[in-house]
Amino acid sequence: MLFGINQGAIYDDIRVEHAKQIAELNLDGYAIGGLAVGETHEEMYRIIESTVPYLPEDKPIYLMGVGTPINILEAVDRGVDFFDCVYPSRNGRHGHVYTNDGKLNLFNARYELDERPIEEECQCPACRSYSRAYIRHLLKAKEMLGMRLCVLHNLYFYNHMMEEIRDAIDEGRYQEYKREKIERYQGES
Repeated sequence: MLFGINQGAIYDDIRVEHAKQIAELNLDGYAIGGLAVGETHEEMYRIIESTVPYLPEDKPIYLMGVGTPINILEAVDRGVDFFDCVYPSRNGRHGHVYTNDGKLNLFNARYELDERPIEEECQCPACRSYSRAYIRHLLKAKEMLGMRLCVLHNLYFYNHMMEEIRDAIDEGRYQEYKREKIERYQGES
């Protein structure tokens, strides 16, 4: 499949003109590139809002290199269909795991004796079989299994969130889902 990649930094006029030009090519899909490279989240959202209306509605739109769970929720709301991002794997290798209540840093001492799974309701293999304390021990001991379990959990979290997003869209309740997800997602600890 061949995708046209929209570029233009944070300049709406350049982005819109380029979107119009690549839309004429009738490609398999369209990507928005060159974001998540230092601009604010608000600038990124503004560029998505100004660009997406000029891309074909009947083709998938891909936001390159984004993002956090909240970035994904905001981009979906603005018409983006799919994403790629290093966050689940890179952050997992550093002991950072995503939960519905925010991102946790399992290197923090508060998890040293925490026998709970990374996330109570998660059904990933890491959460079904290991505690935060044990994964923290593995990370502190520089055992590869610790990083692998964190990455496994993060990939499961992202995939499950995307399933929830699709279901919410299909059921006509995306705005409610997004609001509830963002309210619950508090940040980092």
